[in-house]
Amino acid sequence: MGQIEQGLERALRTRPIPSSTEARLRFLLATHRGSPRKVATMLGVSQRTVQRWVTKRSEARRPPGPPQVRAIEEAVLARWQPRVRARRRAQAEAEGFVFHTRARFGFAAPAGSSDDPRVRRITQALPGEVARELFAARDAGAGEQQQTVILARALGHAYFREWGRRAHGLHVAFSEVEFADFSIG
Repeated sequence: MGQIEQGLERALRTRPIPSSTEARLRFLLATHRGSPRKVATMLGVSQRTVQRWVTKRSEARRPPGPPQVRAIEEAVLARWQPRVRARRRAQAEAEGFVFHTRARFGFAAPAGSSDDPRVRRITQALPGEVARELFAARDAGAGEQQQTVILARALGHAYFREWGRRAHGLHVAFSEVEFADFSIG
């Protein structure tokens, strides 16, 4: 998961996901009404394995291995705050969002201008159309590169060309993203 995808995920949540594997397992059990069988089926392990992971007896407890920890984390992320995520996504698509980033920006511009790439920290409000395009690309399975192209085009228009008032013909190259955060509402 790249910086842009992580930033989108953070923006859609209002509370952090549980940090420990035990807390994540308790959450999964709560969402499946306490059924270790359903959690085991979802994670691809046996019911007894889930019972060993969550038992209160320390001599019987066995921690999950790294592949299972990743599966547990992915299952929690997929089920964490679904209504909040849907509401915040709809808000971003309707009202737009503020994009905060530190990345390397370069330009393809007419002769006589400076087009050397350099690291910039940018905070820019972007319209809902950009949010719709980003979420549609993410839902279609687009990678970090395609999301970067969407944001570069939006930042080029809003920040560098000031919504079309200057620097006509300037094309922005957006790379080496150090961080990408989104503020919704």
